[in-house]
Amino acid sequence: MAMNREQRRYLQRQGQMDSEGNPIATKRDQRPVATERVTPRAYVSEVQGEMRRVLWPTRPELIKYTIVVIITFAFVTGLIALLDWVFAEGFLALLRSGRSAG
Repeated sequence: MAMNREQRRYLQRQGQMDSEGNPIATKRDQRPVATERVTPRAYVSEVQGEMRRVLWPTRPELIKYTIVVIITFAFVTGLIALLDWVFAEGFLALLRSGRSAG
């Protein structure tokens, strides 16, 4: 792998490369394996606890977000339909001009 001086110095400062430019072998951190199993009842209890901490939107916020999504959806759909029509008409115009020239 080709490296410039700046990259080599950076890796040396990080302790990943020696002064000669050889990589330093390091052991990877072993992640502990989860051996403890949770019962279904404990799982549901933990999920309910997490759901209580969720900051849910108020009804007016939900209505505003829904309106924004619908307007954005309509705009993007219209834009794609317009571009589809423009490209289709352009392609058909090219085919018509090719037929009349030949």
